[in-house]
Amino acid sequence: MYVLSIPLFSMLTLALIFPTMANALSTTFQDNDADIGDTVTAFQAALGNPNNGNAPGPIANGRRQINWDAGIVPFNMPGDFFNATVTRGAVFNASNGSQFRVSNDGIDDEFDSINSTYPGQFDTFSAPRLFTPFATNILDVNFFVSATDIPATVSGFGAIFTDVDLPNSTKLDFFDTSGNSLLSLYAPTNPQGLSFLGATFSTEQVARVQITSGNTAIGPNDDPINGVDIVVLDDFLYSEPQPVPEPTTLLLLGTGIVGIGLWKRTRRVEQTPTSS
Repeated sequence: MYVLSIPLFSMLTLALIFPTMANALSTTFQDNDADIGDTVTAFQAALGNPNNGNAPGPIANGRRQINWDAGIVPFNMPGDFFNATVTRGAVFNASNGSQFRVSNDGIDDEFDSINSTYPGQFDTFSAPRLFTPFATNILDVNFFVSATDIPATVSGFGAIFTDVDLPNSTKLDFFDTSGNSLLSLYAPTNPQGLSFLGATFSTEQVARVQITSGNTAIGPNDDPINGVDIVVLDDFLYSEPQPVPEPTTLLLLGTGIVGIGLWKRTRRVEQTPTSS
Protein backbone atom coordinates (compact mmCIF):
# COMPACT_ATOMS: atom_id res chain seq x y z
CA MET A 1 0.00 0.00 0.00
CA TYR A 2 1.35 3.47 -0.98
CA VAL A 3 0.02 6.75 0.33
CA LEU A 4 1.32 10.01 -1.13
CA SER A 5 1.07 12.87 1.34
CA ILE A 6 3.25 15.99 1.59
CA PRO A 7 4.33 16.30 5.24
CA LEU A 8 3.39 19.44 7.12
CA PHE A 9 7.00 20.52 7.57
CA SER A 10 7.46 20.55 3.78
CA MET A 11 4.45 22.81 3.27
CA LEU A 12 5.64 25.16 5.96
CA THR A 13 9.11 25.26 4.46
CA LEU A 14 7.73 26.01 1.01
CA ALA A 15 5.64 28.81 2.46
CA LEU A 16 8.81 30.35 3.80
CA ILE A 17 10.65 29.92 0.49
CA PHE A 18 7.87 31.32 -1.68
CA PRO A 19 6.58 34.51 -0.01
CA THR A 20 3.42 34.50 -2.12
CA MET A 21 2.30 31.50 -0.06
CA ALA A 22 2.69 33.06 3.38
CA ASN A 23 3.35 36.71 4.19
CA ALA A 24 5.80 37.46 6.98
CA LEU A 25 4.74 39.08 10.20
CA SER A 26 5.35 42.82 10.38
CA THR A 27 6.11 45.35 13.11
CA THR A 28 4.82 48.88 12.58
CA PHE A 29 6.49 52.09 13.72
CA GLN A 30 4.72 55.45 13.64
CA ASP A 31 5.01 58.80 15.41
CA ASN A 32 3.66 62.33 15.09
CA ASP A 33 4.90 63.83 18.34
CA ALA A 34 6.79 67.10 18.52
CA ASP A 35 9.98 65.01 18.57
CA ILE A 36 9.89 61.85 16.43
CA GLY A 37 13.58 61.16 17.03
CA ASP A 38 13.05 58.38 19.57
CA THR A 39 10.87 56.41 17.16
CA VAL A 40 13.32 56.94 14.31
CA THR A 41 16.14 55.69 16.55
CA ALA A 42 14.14 52.60 17.49
CA PHE A 43 13.42 51.93 13.82
CA GLN A 44 17.11 52.27 12.94
CA ALA A 45 17.92 49.67 15.59
CA ALA A 46 15.23 47.36 14.20
CA LEU A 47 16.67 47.67 10.69
CA GLY A 48 20.17 46.94 11.97
CA ASN A 49 23.51 48.61 12.51
CA PRO A 50 25.70 50.08 11.18
CA ASN A 51 24.60 52.67 8.63
CA ASN A 52 26.34 51.31 5.52
CA GLY A 53 26.44 54.67 3.74
CA ASN A 54 27.61 54.37 0.12
CA ALA A 55 29.50 51.09 0.49
CA PRO A 56 28.99 48.61 -2.38
CA GLY A 57 26.69 45.74 -1.48
CA PRO A 58 25.53 43.34 -0.51
CA ILE A 59 26.55 43.61 3.12
CA ALA A 60 25.30 41.03 5.59
CA ASN A 61 24.01 43.47 8.19
CA GLY A 62 23.08 47.09 8.68
CA ARG A 63 20.90 49.63 6.93
CA ARG A 64 20.84 52.46 4.39
CA GLN A 65 19.57 56.01 4.80
CA ILE A 66 18.79 58.87 2.44
CA ASN A 67 18.52 62.42 3.78
CA TRP A 68 18.85 64.52 0.57
CA ASP A 69 21.11 67.08 2.27
CA ALA A 70 24.44 66.57 0.49
CA GLY A 71 25.28 69.33 -1.97
CA ILE A 72 25.78 66.77 -4.73
CA VAL A 73 22.04 65.97 -4.85
CA PRO A 74 20.54 68.00 -7.73
CA PHE A 75 17.26 69.94 -7.69
CA ASN A 76 16.08 67.88 -10.69
CA MET A 77 17.06 64.49 -9.32
CA PRO A 78 17.18 61.42 -11.62
CA GLY A 79 15.28 58.44 -10.29
CA ASP A 80 18.41 56.25 -10.17
CA PHE A 81 20.57 58.86 -8.43
CA PHE A 82 20.75 56.86 -5.18
CA ASN A 83 22.07 53.77 -6.88
CA ALA A 84 23.98 55.03 -9.92
CA THR A 85 25.68 58.11 -8.40
CA VAL A 86 25.28 57.80 -4.65
CA THR A 87 25.30 54.04 -4.19
CA ARG A 88 22.61 53.15 -1.66
CA GLY A 89 20.56 50.58 -3.58
CA ALA A 90 17.34 52.57 -4.13
CA VAL A 91 15.77 53.57 -7.45
CA PHE A 92 12.67 55.78 -7.68
CA ASN A 93 9.95 55.58 -10.30
CA ALA A 94 6.84 57.73 -10.67
CA SER A 95 3.59 56.33 -12.03
CA ASN A 96 3.40 58.98 -14.75
CA GLY A 97 7.11 59.04 -15.55
CA SER A 98 7.55 62.43 -13.94
CA GLN A 99 10.71 63.77 -12.36
CA PHE A 100 11.75 64.33 -8.76
CA ARG A 101 12.67 67.50 -6.92
CA VAL A 102 15.03 68.13 -4.01
CA SER A 103 14.75 71.57 -2.43
CA ASN A 104 17.94 73.63 -2.30
CA ASP A 105 18.56 75.91 0.67
CA GLY A 106 19.03 79.50 -0.46
CA ILE A 107 17.86 78.84 -4.04
CA ASP A 108 14.63 76.91 -3.54
CA ASP A 109 14.25 76.92 0.22
CA GLU A 110 11.80 74.11 1.09
CA PHE A 111 10.04 74.61 -2.24
CA ASP A 112 9.42 78.34 -1.79
CA SER A 113 9.74 78.69 -5.57
CA ILE A 114 6.35 76.92 -5.74
CA ASN A 115 4.75 78.69 -2.79
CA SER A 116 6.53 81.36 -0.71
CA THR A 117 4.77 80.16 2.46
CA TYR A 118 6.09 76.58 2.28
CA PRO A 119 9.25 77.17 4.40
CA GLY A 120 6.95 77.99 7.33
CA GLN A 121 4.73 75.04 6.55
CA PHE A 122 7.19 72.23 5.76
CA ASP A 123 9.33 71.21 8.73
CA THR A 124 12.56 69.22 8.34
CA PHE A 125 13.95 66.27 10.29
CA SER A 126 17.45 66.62 8.86
CA ALA A 127 17.85 70.20 7.65
CA PRO A 128 17.82 71.79 5.20
CA ARG A 129 16.49 69.78 2.23
CA LEU A 130 13.25 67.99 1.39
CA PHE A 131 12.17 65.67 -1.41
CA THR A 132 9.07 65.23 -3.56
CA PRO A 133 7.94 63.63 -6.81
CA PHE A 134 6.88 66.28 -9.31
CA ALA A 135 3.51 66.31 -11.13
CA THR A 136 2.36 63.31 -9.08
CA ASN A 137 1.96 62.42 -5.43
CA ILE A 138 2.82 58.72 -5.90
CA LEU A 139 6.25 57.16 -6.33
CA ASP A 140 7.70 53.65 -6.16
CA VAL A 141 10.96 52.74 -4.43
CA ASN A 142 12.64 49.67 -5.93
CA PHE A 143 15.66 48.06 -4.31
CA PHE A 144 18.94 46.83 -5.79
CA VAL A 145 22.18 45.50 -4.43
CA SER A 146 24.04 48.74 -3.87
CA ALA A 147 26.04 49.95 -6.91
CA THR A 148 24.66 47.15 -9.14
CA ASP A 149 21.62 46.38 -11.28
CA ILE A 150 20.87 43.20 -9.30
CA PRO A 151 17.29 43.27 -7.94
CA ALA A 152 17.11 43.09 -4.17
CA THR A 153 14.68 42.98 -1.26
CA VAL A 154 14.70 44.61 2.15
CA SER A 155 13.27 43.60 5.51
CA GLY A 156 12.01 47.06 6.41
CA PHE A 157 11.41 50.58 5.14
CA GLY A 158 10.35 53.86 6.71
CA ALA A 159 9.88 57.47 5.67
CA ILE A 160 9.46 60.87 7.30
CA PHE A 161 6.62 63.04 5.98
CA THR A 162 6.07 66.72 6.60
CA ASP A 163 2.72 68.53 6.91
CA VAL A 164 0.27 65.62 6.79
CA ASP A 165 -3.00 67.51 7.28
CA LEU A 166 -5.68 64.97 6.45
CA PRO A 167 -6.16 61.39 7.71
CA ASN A 168 -5.75 58.64 5.10
CA SER A 169 -4.06 61.00 2.61
CA THR A 170 -0.53 59.66 3.06
CA LYS A 171 0.55 56.02 3.13
CA LEU A 172 3.12 53.31 2.48
CA ASP A 173 2.29 50.15 0.50
CA PHE A 174 4.71 47.21 0.67
CA PHE A 175 4.96 44.60 -2.12
CA ASP A 176 6.89 41.36 -2.59
CA THR A 177 8.84 40.24 -5.65
CA SER A 178 5.67 38.99 -7.35
CA GLY A 179 3.81 42.26 -6.82
CA ASN A 180 1.65 40.87 -4.02
CA SER A 181 0.61 43.34 -1.33
CA LEU A 182 2.24 42.69 2.04
CA LEU A 183 1.03 45.65 4.06
CA SER A 184 -0.61 49.07 3.71
CA LEU A 185 -0.13 51.77 6.36
CA TYR A 186 -1.47 55.32 6.70
CA ALA A 187 0.71 58.02 8.20
CA PRO A 188 -0.54 59.88 11.29
CA THR A 189 -1.48 63.52 10.76
CA ASN A 190 0.66 66.42 12.01
CA PRO A 191 -0.11 69.75 10.28
CA GLN A 192 3.10 71.78 9.78
CA GLY A 193 4.96 69.06 11.69
CA LEU A 194 6.64 65.71 11.05
CA SER A 195 5.10 62.24 10.79
CA PHE A 196 7.13 59.02 10.78
CA LEU A 197 5.86 55.74 9.32
CA GLY A 198 7.68 52.47 8.79
CA ALA A 199 7.51 48.70 9.11
CA THR A 200 9.89 45.77 9.46
CA PHE A 201 9.18 42.19 8.38
CA SER A 202 10.26 38.85 9.78
CA THR A 203 11.88 37.87 6.48
CA GLU A 204 13.51 39.95 3.76
CA GLN A 205 10.80 40.03 1.15
CA VAL A 206 9.96 43.67 0.35
CA ALA A 207 10.89 44.34 -3.28
CA ARG A 208 8.97 47.58 -3.74
CA VAL A 209 7.45 50.28 -1.58
CA GLN A 210 4.86 52.66 -3.01
CA ILE A 211 4.72 56.04 -1.29
CA THR A 212 1.59 58.17 -1.50
CA SER A 213 2.43 61.65 -0.15
CA GLY A 214 -0.77 63.58 0.35
CA ASN A 215 -3.70 63.47 -2.06
CA THR A 216 -2.39 66.03 -4.56
CA ALA A 217 0.88 66.57 -6.43
CA ILE A 218 2.98 69.44 -5.13
CA GLY A 219 1.70 72.82 -6.28
CA PRO A 220 0.93 76.25 -4.87
CA ASN A 221 -2.52 75.49 -3.42
CA ASP A 222 -2.26 73.34 -0.30
CA ASP A 223 -5.80 73.71 1.04
CA PRO A 224 -6.77 71.06 3.63
CA ILE A 225 -9.96 72.92 4.55
CA ASN A 226 -11.18 72.15 1.03
CA GLY A 227 -9.69 68.65 0.97
CA VAL A 228 -6.34 69.38 -0.73
CA ASP A 229 -3.38 67.96 1.21
CA ILE A 230 0.13 68.52 -0.19
CA VAL A 231 2.79 66.51 1.65
CA VAL A 232 6.53 66.30 1.00
CA LEU A 233 9.21 63.95 2.34
CA ASP A 234 12.37 63.96 4.38
CA ASP A 235 14.54 60.97 5.34
CA PHE A 236 14.15 57.42 3.99
CA LEU A 237 15.46 54.46 6.02
CA TYR A 238 15.65 50.80 4.96
CA SER A 239 17.56 47.62 5.71
CA GLU A 240 20.55 46.53 3.65
CA PRO A 241 19.23 45.38 0.23
CA GLN A 242 19.89 41.66 -0.30
CA PRO A 243 19.89 39.99 -3.74
CA VAL A 244 16.73 38.21 -4.84
CA PRO A 245 17.46 34.44 -5.21
CA GLU A 246 17.25 33.07 -8.74
CA PRO A 247 13.83 31.44 -9.40
CA THR A 248 15.49 28.19 -10.50
CA THR A 249 17.34 27.98 -7.19
CA LEU A 250 14.13 28.41 -5.23
CA LEU A 251 12.32 25.85 -7.38
CA LEU A 252 15.06 23.24 -7.03
CA LEU A 253 15.25 23.80 -3.28
CA GLY A 254 11.48 23.56 -2.87
CA THR A 255 11.26 20.48 -5.09
CA GLY A 256 14.05 18.82 -3.15
CA ILE A 257 12.35 19.46 0.18
CA VAL A 258 9.05 18.06 -1.07
CA GLY A 259 10.82 15.07 -2.61
CA ILE A 260 12.57 14.23 0.64
CA GLY A 261 9.28 14.50 2.49
CA LEU A 262 7.51 12.22 -0.01
CA TRP A 263 10.31 9.66 0.14
CA LYS A 264 10.27 9.55 3.94
CA ARG A 265 6.50 9.29 3.99
CA THR A 266 6.48 6.45 1.45
CA ARG A 267 9.18 4.57 3.33
CA ARG A 268 7.16 4.75 6.54
CA VAL A 269 4.06 3.43 4.76
CA GLU A 270 5.99 0.59 3.15
CA GLN A 271 7.42 -0.48 6.50
CA THR A 272 4.08 -0.42 8.35
CA PRO A 273 2.66 -3.96 8.91
CA THR A 274 -0.77 -4.59 7.41
CA SER A 275 -3.43 -7.08 8.52
CA SER A 276 -5.49 -9.21 6.17
